[in-house]
Amino acid sequence: MRFDDLYIAGAAVHLEGTSTVAEALREGRCDERAAARSGIASVAVSAGSSAPELAVAAARRVIARTGTHPDDIDLILHATVQHQGHDLWAPASYVQRYAVGNRCPAIEIRQLSNGGMAALELAAGYLAGAPGRTAALLTTGDVFGEPGFDRWRSDPGTVYGDAGAGLVLDRRRTGFARLRSLVTVSDADLEQMHRGRDPFSRVPFAVRRPIDLGLLQRAFIEDTGRSYSVARITAGQDETLKRALAEADCTLTDIAWFVLPHFGRGRLNSTFLRRWGVPEERTTWPWGRSVGHLGAGDQFAGLAFLAGSGRVRAGELGLLFGVGAGFTWSCAVVEFTGAEPPAAGG
Repeated sequence: MRFDDLYIAGAAVHLEGTSTVAEALREGRCDERAAARSGIASVAVSAGSSAPELAVAAARRVIARTGTHPDDIDLILHATVQHQGHDLWAPASYVQRYAVGNRCPAIEIRQLSNGGMAALELAAGYLAGAPGRTAALLTTGDVFGEPGFDRWRSDPGTVYGDAGAGLVLDRRRTGFARLRSLVTVSDADLEQMHRGRDPFSRVPFAVRRPIDLGLLQRAFIEDTGRSYSVARITAGQDETLKRALAEADCTLTDIAWFVLPHFGRGRLNSTFLRRWGVPEERTTWPWGRSVGHLGAGDQFAGLAFLAGSGRVRAGELGLLFGVGAGFTWSCAVVEFTGAEPPAAGG
């Protein structure tokens, strides 16, 4: 969908600490081959805060930086991947209570690694759907810990970091980036890739702990064939990119900056950089390799870093791309306005 009057007022990321790959190697938490494959230098690690608490910290930061009043926020969407600290509980309401304090709808989004981008699409449609709606607060928050998840080994090639991220989408005020287009494509025939042959269980991680995504993906490929999987994934990604560029009236060569998932250097190269002919220095990967894959928050966090780095110029275009199990792909094209950007946070 094309947009003409929606702006990203600001973005922020909240990190508490890091653990280096060198430390993980010394302690036996990862091996040399996996470390080399991921290209990660360090990973963000919570100092004790839960996922929703990290999200609240990022939300407060972006609200303060953008000067957004709680009464102007008409929607709160909180995207998650991992356990949020309590069972049968609504973490989006926690974010609303401690970061905003208003009474607008507050809803959790669970589209795994594409959750932040899915929230952006839903919020854009919500704000555009009625003339009286002003702004939306989007947050993500995840902590990847054992016994359910091994940040170094559960998803071969990708190392997972703990963080909260936030973004304010506004239709009233010019932000540091204007949203020009946003497209999401889904292919449910690929949902089994993260289910494999495992039976359905009654409680989380009942089949195995920690989760082994590599095993599930191998089972799916054995059942369907590698060429089938690659063809479907490539088609979904290509369709999403093509439609987003067309609706923004631009081409891939017009894009100055790419905000991509922190999937690890191997996946980043094969999925995006080599296929699109994009050098690393035009992406947020040089920073992303210091924090790891932040669940649903890579795009918000990467945008916050890019905007706060001082590298972007007015009129330049940026491309945000997300992909999550299911499968869904989302692609947004933004135009940087030259307005004062928020700092990246930490």
